Amino acid sequence: MNLHPIDISIVLIYLVATVLIGFWISKKASRGLNSYFLGDNKIKWYYLGLSNASGMFDISGTMWAVTLLFIYGLKSAWIPWLWPVWNQVFIMIFLAIWLRRSNVMTGAQWITTRFGDELGGRLSHIIVTVFAVISVFGFIAYFFVGIGKFATIFFPWDLSFMIGSIAITSEQGYALTIIGITTLYAIKGGMYSVVITEVLQFVIMSISCLVIGYIAFTNVSAEQITNAVPEGWGDLFFGWELGLDWTDYLISVNEKIDSDGFQLIGYLVMMMIFKGIFASLAGPVPSYDMQRVLSTRSPAEAAKMSGLTILVLFFPRYLMIAGFAVLSLVYLIPEFEAMGSNVDFELVLPLAIERFVPVGFKGLLLAGLLAAFMGTFAAFINAAPAYLVNDLYKKYINPTATEKKYIQMSYLSSIILVTIGVFGGFFAESINSLTLWITSALYGGYAAANVLKWIWWRFNGFGYFFGMFGGLVASTFVPGLFPETSAIYIFPIILAVSFLGCILGTLLTPPDNEEVLKKFYHDTRPWGFWNPIIEKIKIDEPDFKENKNFKIDMLNVLIGIVWQMTLVVMPVYIIIKSTQNFAIAFVLFLITSFLLKKLWYDKLDGECYP
Repeated sequence: MNLHPIDISIVLIYLVATVLIGFWISKKASRGLNSYFLGDNKIKWYYLGLSNASGMFDISGTMWAVTLLFIYGLKSAWIPWLWPVWNQVFIMIFLAIWLRRSNVMTGAQWITTRFGDELGGRLSHIIVTVFAVISVFGFIAYFFVGIGKFATIFFPWDLSFMIGSIAITSEQGYALTIIGITTLYAIKGGMYSVVITEVLQFVIMSISCLVIGYIAFTNVSAEQITNAVPEGWGDLFFGWELGLDWTDYLISVNEKIDSDGFQLIGYLVMMMIFKGIFASLAGPVPSYDMQRVLSTRSPAEAAKMSGLTILVLFFPRYLMIAGFAVLSLVYLIPEFEAMGSNVDFELVLPLAIERFVPVGFKGLLLAGLLAAFMGTFAAFINAAPAYLVNDLYKKYINPTATEKKYIQMSYLSSIILVTIGVFGGFFAESINSLTLWITSALYGGYAAANVLKWIWWRFNGFGYFFGMFGGLVASTFVPGLFPETSAIYIFPIILAVSFLGCILGTLLTPPDNEEVLKKFYHDTRPWGFWNPIIEKIKIDEPDFKENKNFKIDMLNVLIGIVWQMTLVVMPVYIIIKSTQNFAIAFVLFLITSFLLKKLWYDKLDGECYP
């Protein structure tokens, strides 16, 4: 597609502006590691919340979500539970508070507050740093695939070239170019640059979402949608099987459903809930989401920031997703039929933009989507070097270096991480395959150890190390033993291997230092099996109040999950003109919002969260 010069100009102006912002803010970001990675803990929570929302508004994820809604209809609202998307609710209700109380810079450094600095603690510290780096490699590859596929459709230049005897496709050339620009401004400006640009990106994307929703709402009728999709497409709920038959509409969709492994959706959702509980209780993986929590000014603001992320992200994002999916269903089916067996459903989003968005606004939308990609990518490459520099280089290699030296090492770390991650992107099959591996296999190796670290006082550094190590090994090799099985269904195997490592590593080694455990519980105050430690704390502080919020936290989590789901389905119901279902979802949104305010928000600074 040949973009109009106006659209190209808008995109280029935005790309140049983001790089200039990075250089403009670099002096402030380079005062030290705390400035560079956490913004000196002075950035207001609502800016961090908008930044966090923008960071989750990436191109690859949006392409995936549009594809899911196109194929699975309203039932696609459940599929993001693969991550699970409602881990944000757990973070909002209590995990953000627990994490922020630590006053550390990274998730790996936080591990030291839990397991101490003896051998077990050091091993656990190293293994979580390794996990953080591996997960970043996976996400960079995920971004590489998505941005290359997206950009090739819109931009007119052929960026293919040769490196020796290796041919680089145009798709890969675009990915390398955009990732290079993003890396430049993110490295230079640190957390300040990331937050400033992401707030701007969020504004652009929100405007874009509203306009796309308006275009779809005014150009597609309810009757057209009904005629374009099979029976059951507009139903949110389901039985054991998906129950969608595309044979009379677009037969290649049936093949896509079979290859995704989502046909038995009832079993899939049960598995996602099982996996999601463990993954959510484990807390955020050591990446950009955790960095936002640690960057806030207080534990209460960390919770508010996470709640704002949910509130402002899902409605506008799904307004855009629904708009593009519906426009594609009504007007692009013939184009997909012409592709025959070679149809690539991940092209639904870019093809819809090409067809339906007018000149001028197309440039703004592309700038916004590129901004969303750049924001998410920048957030990852701001978070990961913190682990390499603060948790490895500073702690074990050069603890007496100057702040300038640490900043220089963070630049180098970012470049190395991006280079390795991009290399992995050359071998990735698709966005969907990477999504399933990251959410199910890799996170399966993370969940067990990171649940136990919160709730069991006896769990020690050796248990954490062997649990994480076993999980990483299993997530690497177990999927290869079941090549025809979707990654979500092998999650229990990886989880079991990890749990076995946790239990054996803990029971075959002595408990951690009692003073470390007392300080950790005193500062963090999670609920769980901590009675022996609580009793020892009360010897010195008889008035000490332990955390008794398990029941209210779990109630708020359930309310929060319903609240989040209403924000997902309401914009879809608007676009497909399902007035009755929208009204039900809106009433549920009001009820759950009221309950969360009374049971959670109003108590953040009170005795409920001491």
